[in-house]
Amino acid sequence: MQAYYIINGEVYINRKFERKTIGITEGKIQLLDEEATLPEGAGIYDAAGKKIVPGFIDVHTHGAVGVDVNAATAQELEKISRFVAGNGTTSWLGSVLTDTREQTEWCIDQFKEYQKLEHQGANLLGIHLEGPFLASEYKGAMPEHLLQKTNMALLKDYQERAEGNIRYITVSPEVEGIVEDIPAMKELGITVAIGHSGADYDTCMKAIDRGAACCTHIFNAMKLLHQHFPSVMGAALESDIYCEAICDGRHLHPGVVRLLTKTKGLDRVVAITDSIMAAGLPDGQYKLGVNDVIVEDGDAKLLENGVRAGSTLTQNTALKNLLSFTGRPIEEILPMLSENPANMLGIFENKGSIAEGKDADLVVLDGENNVADVFVGGSLMKK
Repeated sequence: MQAYYIINGEVYINRKFERKTIGITEGKIQLLDEEATLPEGAGIYDAAGKKIVPGFIDVHTHGAVGVDVNAATAQELEKISRFVAGNGTTSWLGSVLTDTREQTEWCIDQFKEYQKLEHQGANLLGIHLEGPFLASEYKGAMPEHLLQKTNMALLKDYQERAEGNIRYITVSPEVEGIVEDIPAMKELGITVAIGHSGADYDTCMKAIDRGAACCTHIFNAMKLLHQHFPSVMGAALESDIYCEAICDGRHLHPGVVRLLTKTKGLDRVVAITDSIMAAGLPDGQYKLGVNDVIVEDGDAKLLENGVRAGSTLTQNTALKNLLSFTGRPIEEILPMLSENPANMLGIFENKGSIAEGKDADLVVLDGENNVADVFVGGSLMKK
């Protein structure tokens, strides 16, 4: 593969912007001084007037452009990958909503088939299981009849079938056996998040002490904070775990986003989309797993009862919203979309920042912080 060079851009390195030339060889980053002499005939991308930032990582999404992850074929997963890449997301996890064993295994098989395809979009890093070990009281869009107590034999079967590619799972601490089984989930190579929960504070802290690393879409689908009953929300805010945040202006009021970043610190917030198949499409009726969803003015809700059901958010919009909601400089916001999710998933060695030898997953932003171009593994994505 021919070396490729990105020149004249402001490059985001160690949480500040500086003038560097980025060399790309075999899909990896090489950092050069701006004055470095480049080989004759090398491929050149002129980023004058633009910023080069790490590719965004979305650890929680259920679909986009008419594709629902729970029903997506391998080719349709590639369709999502191409769409999200256009919005700055260079890596993502496919979130499988609680479903039957047969359908969940089918989703796993489609992921394995996807891995065999020739890709022209974002990296689908693996699978996020949202359930089935969740509390019925805070089920959100989860089909209640498919929720169950902890079942390590089932999870082991899933992970074996997925060949180790289940990377992330959301569980409710109050579900029977969950707290005790979190270490075993981690041993399977799965990062554990707590959510969809009404658990008391002590139970949540036990889950965190035993290895839970994140809270799923903080403030949503969980018992609210009370001064006498801090619950999952209080435990998540007090502890050092990561917190997913859906920054679409609907799931979280801008003041709550400011409170979250101030309370947790900028190193512990992970900006997700929780998008459904309606992302990138107009208002209308859609599916989320087995659920019928109505989207009005971009707001997704269950047709049955009006409960909010995911979002139509994309990560480029999340970036702009975070800048607007918090008033913070972009240097402080970018880790929420890149470094933090990479650290949470344990992949920061290769992704999440611009550094020597890392994967060349890069986003080019214009002066208004719009996505101008995207590189995935060093390849410039087609528009």
